[in-house]
Amino acid sequence: VQLQASGGGLVQAGGSLRLSCAASGRTFRRYTMGWFRQAPGKEREFVGHISWSESSPYYADSVKDRFTISRDNAKSTLYLQMNSLKPDDTAIYYCAADRTGQYTYRYWGQGTLVTVSS
Repeated sequence: VQLQASGGGLVQAGGSLRLSCAASGRTFRRYTMGWFRQAPGKEREFVGHISWSESSPYYADSVKDRFTISRDNAKSTLYLQMNSLKPDDTAIYYCAADRTGQYTYRYWGQGTLVTVSS
């Protein structure tokens, strides 16, 4: 499985962005998919995940009620809608596929940079 994240950019605080993660391979629909982020000088942080059946996406407390994860299995694409963005959300955002543990995944995308200005 290859993952290609896109949609990052520069946005003002309070604004919105939608990230996409396009997956190759026919097994996308089987996988739990996740989003992570890594801010400069910090460790990678879990953002949220969504199961193959799209039921009950789970979010980190830091993004709950602001971010929404969704997926389109027909298009093999994962999304991250980010609203009410804050400067603290500035990071490289990564998508991941095939959850093997609480925060571990078998496949990772290359990341897309989100910068939130104050």
